[in-house]
Amino acid sequence: MGNLFCCVQVDQSTVAIAERFGKFNEVMEPGCHCLPWPFGYQVAGHLSLRLQQLDVKCETKTKDNVFVNVVASIQYRALADKANDAFYKLTNTRSQIQAYVFDVIRASVPKLNLDDTFEQKNEIAKAVEDELEKAMSAYGYEIVQTLIVDIEPDEHVKRAMNEINAAARMRLAANEKAEAEKILQIKRAEGEAEAKYLSGMGIARQRQAIVDGLRDSVLGFSVNVPGTTAKDVMDMVLVTQYFDTMKEIGASSKSSAVFIPHGPGAVRDVAAQIRDGLLQGSMT
Repeated sequence: MGNLFCCVQVDQSTVAIAERFGKFNEVMEPGCHCLPWPFGYQVAGHLSLRLQQLDVKCETKTKDNVFVNVVASIQYRALADKANDAFYKLTNTRSQIQAYVFDVIRASVPKLNLDDTFEQKNEIAKAVEDELEKAMSAYGYEIVQTLIVDIEPDEHVKRAMNEINAAARMRLAANEKAEAEKILQIKRAEGEAEAKYLSGMGIARQRQAIVDGLRDSVLGFSVNVPGTTAKDVMDMVLVTQYFDTMKEIGASSKSSAVFIPHGPGAVRDVAAQIRDGLLQGSMT
């Protein structure tokens, strides 16, 4: 019906290319246009002004001889004021863009090692965008943005990289564990040393108290009972301690102590042995 009345409708974000007898005539903006086809006018085609995206996957090799697949995402659109160039100068826009992307990526990535390729992906994207902008502007297209969305090494290389990272993390964990065990052992040793020191202090104080008590007992007994000697007092003290020890051993049902020789008369022999030992020590 539109052709019958020489009317043409152009949709929003689209332009139409009008020709007369096969020659470019004008670019028709969105809306309704009168196109008298009996006089040789016709619509050669339509051109979208919407933003378009092209994903390009390029296989290349890094400087350290690792093959990688680089995926670039190109966002582009046709310019309304250069719609005739965009329509007539290129047969296949996507193939043209893809060729430029391949050229730039395969010129940039081989200069970088694998790790540097991951770190400098923004620089690679910028190089691709600059080259495309310079080339495609002559054909009526604008490069809006270029992104390197993925860098995928060979599967064996990825597995090796993961193993290296895992080994490094395990080594770090082992170092941290060893350091923690070292700290625990140091703290344990410090605690044991402190405990032994305090135990020694307690034993020393206990023995000092025993000596002080025995001295007071001997002095008090000698004063209250005339004619007794220090030897008689010590013998009595030893007998008293003997019976106290026997009482404690008998009171415990699970005692494993063995007291030899057994009998009150043996206390005198023990006292004699102690005195002899003290005399020998003082003589030497």
